[in-house]
Amino acid sequence: MANVTAQMVKELREKTGAGMMDCKKALVEVDGDMDQAIDYLREKGIAKAAKKSDRIATEGMTSVVSNDKHAVVLEINAETDFVAKNDQFIQLVKDISNQILTVRPDNLDEALKTEMPNGQSLQDYINEAIQKIGERISLRRFEVKEKVADHAFGEYIHMGGRIGVLVVLEGTSDDAIAKDVAMHVAAINPKYISRNDVSQDEIAHERKILTEQALNEGKPANIVEKMVEGRLTKYLSEISLEDQPFVKNPDVTVGQFVKEKGATIKSFVRFEVGEGLEKKEDNFVEEVMNQVKK
Repeated sequence: MANVTAQMVKELREKTGAGMMDCKKALVEVDGDMDQAIDYLREKGIAKAAKKSDRIATEGMTSVVSNDKHAVVLEINAETDFVAKNDQFIQLVKDISNQILTVRPDNLDEALKTEMPNGQSLQDYINEAIQKIGERISLRRFEVKEKVADHAFGEYIHMGGRIGVLVVLEGTSDDAIAKDVAMHVAAINPKYISRNDVSQDEIAHERKILTEQALNEGKPANIVEKMVEGRLTKYLSEISLEDQPFVKNPDVTVGQFVKEKGATIKSFVRFEVGEGLEKKEDNFVEEVMNQVKK
């Protein structure tokens, strides 16, 4: 049996919001498997959802830039919030954004090898900035999108660069409509454009979780299936952009709003600084002791 450590319990708590003892019990039950422990807590109704990518870790900034044909959304990381607000860092983000927009490399390795206007490689350019600023800085990820005559770009930066969104609409050239959708994506964080984009594996997995929830609630077997399908439909509508109530007018869905404008959603990208990265280790024992003293 796996040794369940305090750090594992802490990680599970941060991902699910469940209590410390519930997290420890879940990890023991599934032999230390983190993903199975999340499912276990959800099945018991202790955790509402798995927050696998909600943990903001490193600092930095997102950026969205565009021209007539292309747009780029990217994330650049630094070690501290202080540096992320530094004028030199902000200028570096602008320079890198413009470089990616101009060159449009296929991947991160290729991007770092491209030549900047001053003749340096992008990697050397970043290394020079590291020496001046005094912190580790890295270009973490980027995506490049292209548009044609009947496409529109929606660009939105939220929380001073913590969240960057790029939306591409088809069937309209009105960037203001696309920006409204981008603002919604920043606020609500959908996973997919349409429920049709959700894989059968994910649907089957969620159906299993919901079935266990219903059974654990003591619901009669003859109504469990109907309950599960109802909850599954709700789940799919919550993660699908087209089905979500539009933040600027909750009386219509995003899909209805876009359709009224004669457009469809072609793609969207939402980057949040540090999502999916681990925070620096906190003193978990001290945290527990502070709770005990309360």
